[in-house]
Amino acid sequence: MTLALDRGLALLERLCGQPDGMPLTLLADELDIPHSACHRLLAELQRRGYVRQLRSQGDYKLTAKLASLGLGFLSSSGIVDIAEPLLERLAAESGELVRLSIVDGDRLTWVAKAQGVRKGLRYDPDMGMDARLSCTASGHAWLFTLSDERALELVTRQGFGSPKEYGPRAPTTVKALLGYLNAARVRGYALIDEVFAPGMTAMAAPVTRAGEAIGVISIAGPRQRLSAARMRELAPILLNATAELGPISRASTLFGRPPLGKA
Repeated sequence: MTLALDRGLALLERLCGQPDGMPLTLLADELDIPHSACHRLLAELQRRGYVRQLRSQGDYKLTAKLASLGLGFLSSSGIVDIAEPLLERLAAESGELVRLSIVDGDRLTWVAKAQGVRKGLRYDPDMGMDARLSCTASGHAWLFTLSDERALELVTRQGFGSPKEYGPRAPTTVKALLGYLNAARVRGYALIDEVFAPGMTAMAAPVTRAGEAIGVISIAGPRQRLSAARMRELAPILLNATAELGPISRASTLFGRPPLGKA
């Protein structure tokens, strides 16, 4: 039962990144699942409404059910009501994409966003995904609040991002990553330029409560607009936003509780 559950979750996670669907054979081969077992799992997921087959003998893709469950959870947690006004204000002031991610155990997941730009180039990645800790401003903003040892442990577990998949300046070594984190600690916020994606920049700061990071707010956009000078101008309002969200985060069950004695 544990193996079947693990494989079923692996199928859902793999299909999350494939909006057009994937064939059974490719799913089975990539996830190292026997074709017959993969077919049974997909049939059960289809019966439960999580996936559908595009046509007979065709590719499988996710339905909206998984997204609906996630959105329902976010709504019931209270995070939307708490964070939305703050994110919208920051997006309006910056004119760029603003995102909130939460620390969930050993993961950092984007859960809410506000788009500041109304025309022209828009940078708008999908929500609900875990941040790649080694090459996102959000990841760096969380990691710099931890010890180097703990930060490297988390990155090693997740893996370094490849410049082929991310930006040309994505760090691929411990030395390069620690350079980013040390610089972020000094300035009080993370800053990246063509690290997560070519032509894109971003900045991020941790949301803290009782001395621990519980989330991250980031601002991202095209480097032609969101230049290093522009990010320095935005730093005070970003830091003010994280300072504002920290205390009121207690109203949401989504943010992790600090250790006993630190509430």
